[in-house]
Amino acid sequence: MSEPLTLGMVLFIFSESIFFLLLVMAYAFFHASGGEGPTAAGTLDVLRSSLFTAALLASSLTIWRAGVNLKRGRRRRFGAWLSVTIALGAVFLAGQGAEYLGLLREHVTISRNLFGATFFTLTGFHGFHVLVGLIVLAILLWITVSARDGEPDPLAVDAASMYWHFVDGVWVVVFSVVYLWKFA
Repeated sequence: MSEPLTLGMVLFIFSESIFFLLLVMAYAFFHASGGEGPTAAGTLDVLRSSLFTAALLASSLTIWRAGVNLKRGRRRRFGAWLSVTIALGAVFLAGQGAEYLGLLREHVTISRNLFGATFFTLTGFHGFHVLVGLIVLAILLWITVSARDGEPDPLAVDAASMYWHFVDGVWVVVFSVVYLWKFA
């Protein structure tokens, strides 16, 4: 871990972990305190969200496969696995967007009550991280496709992969607290 890029990514992930921890704690605190208006139990579709969650979690496997292929010098396979990762991440974001639209149609908004405020803040912040990850992965794919003899820097791919695994791991916590806790 002597590489500055790797150390920088580890420190960034640590700082983002603290921020996500605080958002999850705020959601949990307000969830436990109850309140008036819409709740997770009354508005969220766990089964539907599970499908989009499966896509995001599968993308951890595909980004790992991409890295393995890059290390073995298989640039085309790297690009193919990276493309699948991007597609799975896009499926997740599309699912989150569809969920938001459904909630907005039911008049569940960030300003409606504490559930809306904490739900949209927590999941929106995560969605923003997914979007940033997709942009980084798309840049790596563009470098792979457009370079005749070159390929992305393996350290950059490792850093992007660490970030992507972090985003997936955060979603496991968010999904568990937001979607599954409603059954507790």
